[in-house]
Amino acid sequence: MSQTRRLSQSFTQSQVDSISASSAVLPPESEVWTARWNEVFARDIIDSRIVTVSAEISVEDACDKLLSEDIPCLAIQANQEIHELSGLFDYADVNAFLTLAATKHRFGPENLHDNPRVEDIFKAAKAGDVPVYIVSNLSEKNPLKVLPHDATIISLLEIFAKGTHRVVIRSSPPSTNYDGFVSDRRLLSWFAAFAEETPSLRLFISNSLRNLSFPLLNIFSSVVATTSKSTVLEAMRLMSDEGVSSIAILDDDVGTLLSAVSVTDIAKIVVPSQGNQILHAPLHQFISYIKDPDGSTDGVDKFPVYSVSPNSTLLYTIQKILATNAHRVFVMHESSPESCSPIVSSLSAGNLSGIVSIVDILSLFARLANVQDVDPTRMQRHRRASSVSSQSSRSDRIEFARSRSSSRASGVKISINQPKIQSTRTSVPGLDSSTSPGFKT
Repeated sequence: MSQTRRLSQSFTQSQVDSISASSAVLPPESEVWTARWNEVFARDIIDSRIVTVSAEISVEDACDKLLSEDIPCLAIQANQEIHELSGLFDYADVNAFLTLAATKHRFGPENLHDNPRVEDIFKAAKAGDVPVYIVSNLSEKNPLKVLPHDATIISLLEIFAKGTHRVVIRSSPPSTNYDGFVSDRRLLSWFAAFAEETPSLRLFISNSLRNLSFPLLNIFSSVVATTSKSTVLEAMRLMSDEGVSSIAILDDDVGTLLSAVSVTDIAKIVVPSQGNQILHAPLHQFISYIKDPDGSTDGVDKFPVYSVSPNSTLLYTIQKILATNAHRVFVMHESSPESCSPIVSSLSAGNLSGIVSIVDILSLFARLANVQDVDPTRMQRHRRASSVSSQSSRSDRIEFARSRSSSRASGVKISINQPKIQSTRTSVPGLDSSTSPGFKT
């Protein structure tokens, strides 16, 4: 039996409006900051080159390209003679595709009728290879967003504050090429450097998270979590269903936070594996696969789980996210003092109360810049509503609820009835159309 949970309280539009309103009173210096942000070009902080692939190459070849080039995302060209891009393909899309492949048996004819792209993927798999263009942004976390050569920091905020993680920057006209990607992480790093040079902004971000009213904190918490005995495939489906790129892994006995697993971790280990056994491995074993290569070389854990408390400052939170190369940090009610080790290993159970992500923080900067229609939760809500794996069986959708009573020492009982996943032999899970999980006919 899978043991999973989501600590959450659903957002309503009125709650989102309330959150925005709570930040409506801007510091007087914000106009000065915004004017300076509008003078910096997005092209000046490009942090990733663009690697293009043909729209017709297989998903398997696209995955190999991602891994061999060691890049976070591929750009898809529909026509090699025309430089115009048609979409993007990243590790979130890999996870969505593998999950779809492994849960194909859940899709009935009525589900395929409602999901024409899923039907196209299944047809392509039966015919041979699945072309990458069909799987582009299957996760709905990786839309193609393009900005002109003269776009500014404000232009980036307008996009990132709604949940997008990367933007393509065009080359200077008359060129039809592209200069590269700017990631949300790179923009956050730029703001951290700007704050170091701007005492008034540094003072502002020295406010606590609680005082800055982040939407996924405390009462509005939305932490997607599972236990260490759950399988890799269950974690993949959970990320797909809930529209997130990583999940918290909790100790089965006491409920403490052990680690986190992301779509990038999944893709880098599952795709090269020579069999589908890895899909059914428990997460505590999978976590060891992630950590072992680095720890075995120098004895240092390169993937510690970091946390902050609601009273931690935004500055401290930004520094942790950047230092750990994470996209988010967990918020703990009883986090250790900031002077102590930030690795979560012995904190009391039941104190995982929320998250703060790069998107949340950039949304705050967007409000400072008076960007309109800021809603960091919009894309995730949309992904949850339209998740291809969750649509296959709404009754089997993994829903999590905080439990107030339990016989466990942790005070939380975690239980869910999860149908067993069909097991089939595969050379590369989800990619070989003749032998992949769920695609074998």
